[in-house]
Amino acid sequence: MGPIWGIDLGGTKIEAVVLEDFKSLSVLKRMRLPTEQEKGYRHILLQINKLVETMIAEVGVKPKKIGIGTPGTLDPKTQTLKNSNTVCLNGMPFKRDLENLLGIPLEMANDANCFALAEAKLGAAHEVMPNAEVVWGIIMGTGTGSGIVVNGKVLTGKHGIGGEWGHNFLDESGGPCYCGKSGCVEKVIAGPALENFYFKTSGQKLKLPAIVERYHAGNDDAAKATMERLIHFFGKAVANVINIIDPAVIVIGGGVGNIDLLYSKGAEEVKKYIFNNHRVETLFLKPKLGDSAGVFGAALLTVD
Repeated sequence: MGPIWGIDLGGTKIEAVVLEDFKSLSVLKRMRLPTEQEKGYRHILLQINKLVETMIAEVGVKPKKIGIGTPGTLDPKTQTLKNSNTVCLNGMPFKRDLENLLGIPLEMANDANCFALAEAKLGAAHEVMPNAEVVWGIIMGTGTGSGIVVNGKVLTGKHGIGGEWGHNFLDESGGPCYCGKSGCVEKVIAGPALENFYFKTSGQKLKLPAIVERYHAGNDDAAKATMERLIHFFGKAVANVINIIDPAVIVIGGGVGNIDLLYSKGAEEVKKYIFNNHRVETLFLKPKLGDSAGVFGAALLTVD
């Protein structure tokens, strides 16, 4: 079908890519521009338009369709964006406005869905199980989200919130969340939540990599408690989803996903809560595509 185009809209940067085709990682062109979200909604649209026009000039052909990964989700009913941490996008008819500006049809999904799709079709899951029925892509970083890919297609859902794992209730100790609820997964096992737990336990502010390092050194009780908390609640939170969608593969991205304990003790902890005689055959994998997953996944949205 020829080259495919994708855009990854982030809080600080907008990235665009043209891939040679939907089966390869061969990049024909890749460019970035700053988002400059502080200048408002219209400016973000103009930045995307500027990037696309530059790419068209460089590649020499106008795309028939572009995939775009966004922070937040397009509401299927209102066709406006919601749940975005780039708050100026919320409540706006982003897809319609951008299509009118570009004069090009768009396929849109949130960034976690794009991550999951890329790792399922081109990355870690594809490498070990290219025909997996269900792939679950988790992002555990500053926030916590996920995407679900079933038979090669993103599961969007009736409300456009398929995979919004980060705002399931996990434990009241997480405290109030910006979403209006309390004890969300994000407030318990995302990076800032773990750093906050360590601070409350030790009185010392440290970044997560340093806490992990202290845990492995074996001389910091607060670091030990923080990692044990992560393992315990990771097991609970992941088992809940496995019981519902039963993925063959789970790919874990984001800064927290770099913690090796998740793939050993974390995966072992899942066995305590899974409805399968304490047997877990799901594969837990680190991502293969790095920071390319979002933009590659966006391009894959255009593939029928």
